[in-house]
Amino acid sequence: MRTAPTILHLDMDAFFAAAEQAAKPSLRGKPVVVGGLGPRGVVATASYEARRFGVHSAMPMGQARRLAPNAAYLVPRFAFYRSISEQVMRLLGLLSPLVEPLSLDEAFVDLEAGGVADDAAGARAAGERLRADILATTGLTGSVGLAGSKMLAKIASEQAKPDGLALIEPGTERELLGPKSVRILPGVGPATGEHLRRAGMTTVSDLAEAGEDELVRLLGRAHGASLYRMARGHDDRPVVAERDAKSVSVEDTFAVDLHDRVRIRGEVERLAERCVERLRASGHSGRTIVLKVRRFDFSTLTRSETLRGPTDALGVVREAAGRLLDSVDTTGGVRLLGVGVSGLADYTQEDLFAQAESEGERGGSGAAAVVPEAVAAEPAGPVAPAERYWAPGHDVRHAVHGAGWVQGSGLGRVTVRFEEPGSAPGRVRTFAVDDPELTAGEALPLVRDPGPGAGPPAGGAVVSPDAGVGGVPGLAAGPGSHPHHP
Repeated sequence: MRTAPTILHLDMDAFFAAAEQAAKPSLRGKPVVVGGLGPRGVVATASYEARRFGVHSAMPMGQARRLAPNAAYLVPRFAFYRSISEQVMRLLGLLSPLVEPLSLDEAFVDLEAGGVADDAAGARAAGERLRADILATTGLTGSVGLAGSKMLAKIASEQAKPDGLALIEPGTERELLGPKSVRILPGVGPATGEHLRRAGMTTVSDLAEAGEDELVRLLGRAHGASLYRMARGHDDRPVVAERDAKSVSVEDTFAVDLHDRVRIRGEVERLAERCVERLRASGHSGRTIVLKVRRFDFSTLTRSETLRGPTDALGVVREAAGRLLDSVDTTGGVRLLGVGVSGLADYTQEDLFAQAESEGERGGSGAAAVVPEAVAAEPAGPVAPAERYWAPGHDVRHAVHGAGWVQGSGLGRVTVRFEEPGSAPGRVRTFAVDDPELTAGEALPLVRDPGPGAGPPAGGAVVSPDAGVGGVPGLAAGPGSHPHHP
C-alpha cells in the first residue's frame, strides 16, 4: 500500500451511450440504450437517463424495452468508440508510462511513475487536469478515483460518478470500507455475495472480523485469502502497462442448479452474446471457443473448439458453444456456465467474414451492414436482389441532405435523422432502403478541429459559436469545476 494516493483510475461516464448522445443532438438528455437489438440481445451501456428507469448493462434487451419503452435503442458502433478511446488513452500516456487499460473506457494510471504527483495535492491536480483535457479533446466526461491501491482507486471513481473526482487518503481504508456491502470488493459477485450472506457476512467489516481461516473455509484458499486482505484494505497489485489479453470470457453462477436442457442452452447462447460484445469492445477476434460447465457436484468441465480462422461473429461463437454443450452431460444439474474466446488476433474487417454467418446488428465498422435475404435452394424464378439493411444508430450520408443517422427501418423503408455533433436537432426523413442517393457514412468527430493556429477557448474545451458544452448546443454547464456533460 502506498502512502500517497498516486494510483489513478479513470472510468468514462456511460461511455457508449454518452458518445451516441454527443453525436446525435436529438438524443441529448434523453434515455439511450446501446446493445444487441435481436431477440437475445443484451444491454451494453445505458445512459443515466435510461438508468432512472432501471435499465443497466448486461440486462436482456427485452427487459430493457419493457422498463423504458420510449428510449432510443441503438446498435453499437465499436470503431467509433475505439477512435474516442484512443484519444483518451493518449492523454493518459502523457501522465505516465504505466497505463493499464481495462477496456475501451477504463484504465489505471501510476502517477508516481510518471513523476506528475507524489502527494495528495499533486494527485488531485493531475486528476482535475485529466478530466478537463478529456472534455476538451472528446466532448465527453470521465470520473476519476485516486488512492494508494488499484482496488480503492476503482472504488473512488465509482463514488465520483458521474463527472467527478474522489480521493481516498491512505490510512482511511478500513474506516471507509467497513460499512460497505461485500459486493464492493473485486471478485464478489451475486453468487459469492449470497454465499457470504448465508454465513452472516454482509459488510466488509464482517469479513475482516471473520478472519482469514473462516473465509478460506467458506471460499477456498486463493479466493478466501485474497478477500480477507482486501477487506482489510490491502492491495499491492502494481499498475501493469502493455497487458496483452490472452482470452475474453464471461460466466454466470446460478443460485439454483439448472436442470432443464432448453434453459441451459438458452443461458449458453446469452453468454455467447455477452462474450462477443466484450471481444469486439477489446478490438479482437479469436479462433478458439471455450465452454466451461460446473456441475451440481462442483466438478468443472472445459470443452473447446478451434475454428479455421479468427472471428467475432456472434452466430459462429454461439453455434460452436452449442456444439460443445452437446458433448457435456448436464443431467445432474448445472451451477455455473461460461463461454470464452481465446487465440486472440487484432480486430480486422476481414475477420468478420472468416466464418459463414454475419448478422445485421454487427456494428464493427460503423457502416450499415448488408444482410442477404433467404433464398430457396431451387428458386422457381429470378432471385430478388438483396435488400440493404440499415442498423439503428449507424451513420449515413444523403446526396442532398448530407450527414445523418438511421432511426429505424422496415417494410422496405429507412428513416433517417439529419444532424451532426455540432448542429441543432435535425429533421427526420424517410426513404426507400435501396435509394441510390443514400449511402453508409463515416462517424463525425465529436469536437471540431479549430484549425491551425487557433487555440482552445478558456477552460480548454473546443467549442463552436453558440454551442454548449464540448461543442454541444443546449447543454448548460454543471456546478463542478468544468462544464458537465451527461
